[in-house]
This record gives sequence, structure tokens and C-alpha cells, in this order.
Amino acid sequence: MNPADVIASIPFAASAGVELISATPEEAVGRLAWHEDRTTTGGGMHGGAIMTLADTIGAVCAFLNLPPGASTSTTSSSTVFTKGVRSGAVTATARPLHAGRSTIAIVTEVRDEAGKLVAQTTQSQAVLTPRS
Repeated sequence: MNPADVIASIPFAASAGVELISATPEEAVGRLAWHEDRTTTGGGMHGGAIMTLADTIGAVCAFLNLPPGASTSTTSSSTVFTKGVRSGAVTATARPLHAGRSTIAIVTEVRDEAGKLVAQTTQSQAVLTPRS
């Protein structure tokens, strides 16, 4: 699996600047650089940009935990922000909490370049199996 190809298959994430660094069923890691186009008033990285990174990397982790032939869609997502980001980049690390037959739960930590927690996202993904 080529990380650039994975992100290219998610057009919104690609246009938002999300980079996939590595991905296995146990852990997916991605990055998003601070850029003035991704900020709020005052120059802080917009929460929506951080959530885009977390949702994308969480979805990649969920996808890698699907049974053969299944697809997935986010059914819920909750983010707690703990710190602002005014420069550099943030890195998201997603790990499965539960990979079941009908749902997958993922927790994603987003950290700044100093390793400080910026946000934590917990999301639930539906396991969508093809109909016979």
C-alpha cells in the first residue's frame, strides 16, 4: 500500500493537505502542516483542519480492520481540543479500540511537533458489507 495513493483516493483529504505516513491495522499515522490557509482569526490552526486530519487517519485505520469486501463510513465522531497550534505541523496517530462485525471504534491522538496533545478524537465506523 502506497500512502500517497491512499490519500489520493480521498480527494477532500488530499486537497486539505493531509499526508499519510504509515498505516497498519494496529496503527495509522498522518500529518498536517500549519499553513495560513488552515487558520482561524489570530493564526491558530482551525479545528476543522485538525478534525479533517483525525477523521482521515482514523478512517484509514478502520478500513485496514475491515473484513474482505466490506467498506466503512463514519457514524459518529467526537473531538476534544487541548492545545492550540500556531506553527509547525500536527501528527495524528489512530488505533482501534474495537473492531467488530458491525462497528469499528477508533481513537486518534493529534500531537504538535513537541509531542504535546492537541486533540483526541474518538470515532465510530460502520462496517458496510455487500448485499447478496
